[in-house]
Amino acid sequence: MTPHAGRKRLVHGASRLGSITNAACRGMALPITLALSMLVAACSDPTAQPADMVWIPGGEFTMGSDAPDARPDERPAHRVRVNGFWIDRHEVTNDEFAAFVEATKYVTVAERPVDWDVLKLQVPPGTPKPADEMLQPGSLVFTPTTEAVPTDDASQWWRWTSDANWRHPEGPGSSIDGKGNHPVVQVAFEDAQAYAAWAGKRLPTEAEWEYAARGGLDGAPFTWGHEPLDATRCNVWQGEFPYRNTREDGFVTTAPVGSYPPNGYGLADMAGNVWEWCSDQYAPDEYAQRVQTAGGSGVVSCPSGPSTTRDPRNPFSSESRVHRGGSFLCNPSYCSSYRPSARMACTADSSLQHLGFRCVRDDPAR
Repeated sequence: MTPHAGRKRLVHGASRLGSITNAACRGMALPITLALSMLVAACSDPTAQPADMVWIPGGEFTMGSDAPDARPDERPAHRVRVNGFWIDRHEVTNDEFAAFVEATKYVTVAERPVDWDVLKLQVPPGTPKPADEMLQPGSLVFTPTTEAVPTDDASQWWRWTSDANWRHPEGPGSSIDGKGNHPVVQVAFEDAQAYAAWAGKRLPTEAEWEYAARGGLDGAPFTWGHEPLDATRCNVWQGEFPYRNTREDGFVTTAPVGSYPPNGYGLADMAGNVWEWCSDQYAPDEYAQRVQTAGGSGVVSCPSGPSTTRDPRNPFSSESRVHRGGSFLCNPSYCSSYRPSARMACTADSSLQHLGFRCVRDDPAR
């Protein structure tokens, strides 16, 4: 099985399992503390240099890939223009997310009970209601197998775990104590959006994310260039997935942000560590549609994704959002998504042990 085919099955399985996450509370009224904090952020000086962010000058680049290991949804490679923007130097950390929660009393999707009336709209008609314990707060946790298994069934290593959330990313008994500088995980799309709004930022478009990830190396297969992957490049899975991790890079799950050399723009962890939410809805043929609309060798300007979701892996979900960058579970034999052109997506209400985010900000003074 090819690495990309295996990864597709993983996310398909994870998203199907993830449909038992907490979709119900989308549209819930914001706590007054969160609303006030967002208002303060909106009124802050937009021309001040944001702390711990990097300015990415606007420009053109080749988005996607036609390389042999590129998946169909990465094709065709095409020229894209983006405006300049600020981007976080690293993924949002546990300490940073904790400050947001403390200031706003925000409750993440994984900490809320599931509403079956909402959930049943995302699964095939006639799907029986899950047991009550499956509708309690929780999320998806990676559980390695004890031996080699076929990698076409992600349910063998993803487990719905009650009380798994950003504070307890591996479920009850796990903790982020001593991991304040690790990327926050187990956050759904709306959680990432809420943090970004509070911080006076937003989530990057898929085009902005890839442009920044490439670090000025237009067309290179990796964020660091053309050199092959090794344990010094990024936090991924060494060994045999999903049952034996040799920890050659020193980590089994997340690594502290900035543990590996930054890319050409000075950005950490644009490959591996954790996947990162982008603002775009997902469609597998988005690039083909862009090229057709642009015509021939035309340049696509500031794309922001399709207006509606088209995700064959989650055909009953009305909202599937892109995430980028790969994670600590990527392995060349199974998932080579530490490449800057690699795309993935899942339902917007899903939270996962290997999915986090970073933010961007526009600067009207530039």
